[in-house]
Amino acid sequence: MTNIAKALSRLREERREAQNEVQKLGEAIAVLEKLTRGQGASYTGGQRRAKRVLSAAGRRRISLAQKARWAKMRQMKKAA
Repeated sequence: MTNIAKALSRLREERREAQNEVQKLGEAIAVLEKLTRGQGASYTGGQRRAKRVLSAAGRRRISLAQKARWAKMRQMKKAA
């Protein structure tokens, strides 16, 4: 076998081991989640979303776009 073939086989073996480890971790998490849900008050119902913050520049762009839409509507009403 060449060095590349040996390296490939070793990498495949490591990937297989890593997948097994991930599966074991997933099972452990599932067991812990079941235990937590059973206690009622300690389970919060999942992760909460982080509050979304809009920058001043983003608010300004939105404001200008809305003002442009309103101006377009006023122009259409005047034309009609």
